[in-house]
Amino acid sequence: MISVFIVDDHYMVIEGIRSLLQDEPGIEFSGYAADAASCRTYLKINRPDILLLDISLPDVNGIDFCKELYDAYPSMAILALTTFNQETMIRNMLDNGASGYLLKNAGRDEIKRALQTVYRGQQYLSFDVAQTLRKSSLQTNELPVLTRREKEVLELIAEGCNTKEIADKLFIGTTTVDTYRKNLLIKMNARNTAMLIKLALQHRLIAFDL
Repeated sequence: MISVFIVDDHYMVIEGIRSLLQDEPGIEFSGYAADAASCRTYLKINRPDILLLDISLPDVNGIDFCKELYDAYPSMAILALTTFNQETMIRNMLDNGASGYLLKNAGRDEIKRALQTVYRGQQYLSFDVAQTLRKSSLQTNELPVLTRREKEVLELIAEGCNTKEIADKLFIGTTTVDTYRKNLLIKMNARNTAMLIKLALQHRLIAFDL
C-alpha cells in the first residue's frame, strides 16, 4: 500500500486529488497539510511513502522546503505538484531532492502512474515538463512567462509600492497581492524583492526608467 500525503494550501486541489485516489487499489490517502509548519508537525510522528508538494506555499518557498524534507527524510519520495512549468523551477526542485514533477492539470491515470513510478525509486516528469527541459537545452536564456497581472504587480513593486498600495491600485485584496509577489519570487528564482527587481531589469521585464 502506497501512502500519500499532500502539502498544498488550496483545499479544492487537496479534495480533488483525495477523491481521485480514494478508490485506487494499492494507494492510501494519509492526509494533508496547508503549510510547511503543519507538514513538519505531521512528519514528526508519521512517515508517508510519497509527499505531494506544492511549490507555492503560504509560509515558505516550496523549493527550499523540498531540500529540507529531502535532507531530513531521504527515504520519503517527494513529488512536486504545481502549475509552474518553468525550467528553472523544475531543475531546482529536482536538484533539491524531488523524485518527480507533476502539473496540477494531471488526470487520475497520470497521477497514479507518477505515484507508482516514484514509489519504485524512479523519476517521473509530466510530458509538458519533459518538453520544457528539452527546449531549455536549446534555449539557455529562456525567460520566465509572466501573466498580465503578475507584470502589473511587478511594475508596482519596482515603483516602490507596498502591498496595500498595490492592492488599492489594482482593486484586489492584499492576500492576492502577497500571492502574486510570492509567485514572482518563485518564477524569477529570487530570494528577495531586491533580487527580483534586479533580475526583472536584466531581463527587461520592466522599464529602466521606472
